[in-house]
Amino acid sequence: MILDATCQLSYQITEDVAVIFMLRPRTGVAQSILHEEFSIYPPVPILEFTDVYGNLCQRTTMPAGEFQISVRYHVDVADGIDVDPNAPLTPMEFLPTDVIQFLLPSRYCQSDMMTEMARSIVGNLPPNYSQVWEIHDWIRREITYVFESSNASTSAVDTLASRCGVCRDFAHLGIALCRAMSIPARMVVGFLHELQPMDLHAWFEAFIGGRWYTFDATQPNTKGNRIVIAYGRDAADVALATIFGEFQLNRMFVSVNPAGTGDGV
Repeated sequence: MILDATCQLSYQITEDVAVIFMLRPRTGVAQSILHEEFSIYPPVPILEFTDVYGNLCQRTTMPAGEFQISVRYHVDVADGIDVDPNAPLTPMEFLPTDVIQFLLPSRYCQSDMMTEMARSIVGNLPPNYSQVWEIHDWIRREITYVFESSNASTSAVDTLASRCGVCRDFAHLGIALCRAMSIPARMVVGFLHELQPMDLHAWFEAFIGGRWYTFDATQPNTKGNRIVIAYGRDAADVALATIFGEFQLNRMFVSVNPAGTGDGV
């Protein structure tokens, strides 16, 4: 499917503030960027760079007053996700060097504290895709989606204790449990067609059989039609805006529609 997507942000700034945005998607395995528009007001110089995870970042300084940023995408995305129940786990010695970092504990994914829990969930399943799918299903069964039940400090350990959370928390828990089983896992943020209510969405990917597979425990069946914006170890790496100072978010608007039917390009 070809999707038209829009993200608009409006901030109120009391004094000049440095910021790094992460709002521009890149063509990848499951998406092709056909057209993109990026605009800010008032106009200020922007330095663009690629971070260590391959995400395209925009660095600038927001001047005092109202600051607006708008991005529009026209993206050809996969209608479904790839599934391979027999894909084997990749032994540590055969992992690509850039994947090894996604085995380690991180700020929101304390995998070193979840080994016993992960083993109890996986049980005697063979060392393949089925282990991650069982983790996905366990989160789906045991963790309740509750809007505004967590905050920016909530970690996988917190979610395991409270047994509730939002998409970010479901992703963190899935990542931590996978890493506890020595399965590389990373956080993904972006937009999902037909998400209700429409907003930024988060899910996770696990490295199995020499490639990344998508998992989203907020859904009974993980859908395609996703626009990936950024990858990272956890939420600390994938914020759409990292602002180094005081600010107020006045408005955030997100829309994702089939091409030609909504508020996209």
